[in-house]
Amino acid sequence: MTSVRTIKKVSKSRPTVEGAGVHLKRAFGYYQVPEFDPFLMLDDFHSDDPQHYLKGFPWHPHRGIETITYMFKGRVEHGDSMKNSGVIEAGDIQWMTTGSGIIHQEMPRGDKDGVLWGFQLWANLPASHKMMNPRYQGFGAAVIPEFTRLDGVAIKVICGEVDGVKGPVSDVIVDPQYLDVKVPAETTFTHPIRQGYTAFAYVVEGEGYFDPQRDAYGHEVVGQNYFDFERRKCVCCAEDLVLFGDGDEVVITTRGIPVRFLLISGKPIGEPVAWYGPIVMNSQEELQQAFAELEQGTFIKDRQVDVTEG
Repeated sequence: MTSVRTIKKVSKSRPTVEGAGVHLKRAFGYYQVPEFDPFLMLDDFHSDDPQHYLKGFPWHPHRGIETITYMFKGRVEHGDSMKNSGVIEAGDIQWMTTGSGIIHQEMPRGDKDGVLWGFQLWANLPASHKMMNPRYQGFGAAVIPEFTRLDGVAIKVICGEVDGVKGPVSDVIVDPQYLDVKVPAETTFTHPIRQGYTAFAYVVEGEGYFDPQRDAYGHEVVGQNYFDFERRKCVCCAEDLVLFGDGDEVVITTRGIPVRFLLISGKPIGEPVAWYGPIVMNSQEELQQAFAELEQGTFIKDRQVDVTEG
């Protein structure tokens, strides 16, 4: 018998400043480990003020994680210490596996109107792959498949497979699925997710019900949220993060307003997390070793970074 995932927790993304002064909204991060295992963090950077993002994220290291950048508007110029460089444009995705270590920079730039809008997700790597070769998987908007179902639901498949349509990102250790979903008004969207996998949705635009019971009091609410008190039903709106409980599928419904959200799932790693800044390992000893290598100039291993572009 198929079981529907109910909402475990709803929270609001919170303003923060990162890098050299980038203003963004953090949907979840350090304090939510291990609730979102294998995922570590999701940031929403959305601004029409260049002073809030132009200083960007200057040279910094990473080890032991994957950083996934998905752009709606504007672009991010990136480069690394191994002479790789490129631009993540609107609609593009970059899936960077940092593995044994990489030093890079990410510099946001707005569109012609000065608007920047994108997301960065961090996924953990298991101990067996912490020191794998770094690699990039970068794909332009034109090669990321998007299709519309008969009911009008539009799905962009970045990673994983939906209705026989596969996303371009492949061979990721935690078996993730990353979808950009648009559900029209007065529509129900049902989507299977493998049981035991962590699953969450981040609402980008509009509003919808992410729990088939539509119960405002059936789960934990963190921070401000929006409720239809007349019907005692929970309505999730833009910048809301929905963490689902376990089950076989999610059911999202809309009333008079459409909704757009990122739907992400993956296989939990279930290992200890030792995290400081841009480096995530399994123990404090491994963290100390990583930062010692940075000081000694041995952080970057003598390996070629794999680059896949489309």
